[in-house]
Amino acid sequence: MTESQDAMSGCLYIVATPIGNLKDITLRALEVLEAVDWVAAEDTRHSKKLLQHYGVNKPLISLHDHNELERRDELLARLEKGETGALISDAGTPLISDPGYHLVSLLRDAQVRVEPVPGASAMIAALSAAGMPTNRFTFEGFLPAKKQKRLHTLEALLAEPRTMVFYESPHRLLESLAAFKNVFGSDREMVVAKELTKQFETFVSGGVEAVLSFFEQHPDKVRGEFVLILSGRAVVEVDASALSSEAENLIQILLGQSLPVKQISEIVADVYGLKKKVVYQSVLELKN
Repeated sequence: MTESQDAMSGCLYIVATPIGNLKDITLRALEVLEAVDWVAAEDTRHSKKLLQHYGVNKPLISLHDHNELERRDELLARLEKGETGALISDAGTPLISDPGYHLVSLLRDAQVRVEPVPGASAMIAALSAAGMPTNRFTFEGFLPAKKQKRLHTLEALLAEPRTMVFYESPHRLLESLAAFKNVFGSDREMVVAKELTKQFETFVSGGVEAVLSFFEQHPDKVRGEFVLILSGRAVVEVDASALSSEAENLIQILLGQSLPVKQISEIVADVYGLKKKVVYQSVLELKN
């Protein structure tokens, strides 16, 4: 892009908005919303109330899952003419299980500037206060609505060692928790956070079955949006001599295929949830 083209192009700001408490918004976010030419919002009626609360009066453009592919070209054209816009979702950081990916991808391809204005995120807020490992985690978003697809999605995560974060709506919470119990068992540790940064913010923690029982016994708590945090599969420290016969059989099979020792160690460690260095030593012994 030439300097003259850059000067003529606008910018789309990705602006995080409150997830509960209206004071979650940042000073920079307010400055940007007051300065842009227009605001693209997931639900214009919802966002209008937020902007009015802060005295921001800007044209609102609807951008949601059902019209994003059609509207993105219109917004690209406006930005290329030199307009500036802001993208907001109903709550939190846009694109995190919310619309906006197709638009931002198009703008990046067209070399139109996209600038994040960071702020509230339900996922990060829940993780920061849940007391679960946060050095490594994976965000899985919303689970599929259909029962079998939901189970298959969770089964694919059975060996995941990282903390897992999900979003869930109130009308599917109990079904999803039951699916967690079915796949991961009753005792896998989890935390469910609801009404984050609001007056009745709640964290429910314990084994999957205990958390499910809590919400079954307190139907009045099954309201609002939920963040579900599940502990990853524990990596068990064992001596090489304690490897199961199944693990040793798999090692022998892989050795028979002339695979490198390092690759065999990685495969077996992943399948059985073991430390790679422990398996590596066992592979060397069995090989010799």
